[in-house]
Amino acid sequence: MDATFFFDLACPWTWRASRWLVAVAEARGLRIEWRAFSLAILNEGRIAPEHADAMAASGRALRLVEALRAEGRHDDAGRFYTELGARTHDAGKPISDKIVTAAVEAAGLADAAPALDDERWDRAVRESHTLSYASAGPDIGSPVLMVPDAERGIHGPILTEVPSTDDALTIWDSLVPLLRLPTFHEVKRGRH
Repeated sequence: MDATFFFDLACPWTWRASRWLVAVAEARGLRIEWRAFSLAILNEGRIAPEHADAMAASGRALRLVEALRAEGRHDDAGRFYTELGARTHDAGKPISDKIVTAAVEAAGLADAAPALDDERWDRAVRESHTLSYASAGPDIGSPVLMVPDAERGIHGPILTEVPSTDDALTIWDSLVPLLRLPTFHEVKRGRH
């Protein structure tokens, strides 16, 4: 894999970063490994009631992501996320069980759908989340990006919009060398 992208499906910032990474992968012929980062795990015991349904739906979807990863079906996981993001983030709707089911069907993943409700995948989700958090944390959220030959991952990139392909490649070409430098820690600025 050329990049591992840890993500929570409910996060709009993560959605934009994923579209950036997909554009880079298409332009450069890179392979992406899609992994779970759980905002529900990150915020255990502190989830506001108005976010509980979205966190539960995202948790179900993350089971599927980890089940697909375990079978080496990285492209299928990416296609599922694309279908789900189009129905949520692009459509301005919160993630729900109904949307998760529709995304599974649209991605042609009926064979893997039982993982959505198989609690045995919760351990894999938690392990993936722990790996990503250990790689880039503390004080991080979704997404986390890891690349080969880098000691640590990075939270982000956080993008206000999906960049053009040229700008996407510039971000990638600037970020990867930084990630591979053991002395690099963080680049950050306040949000508007």
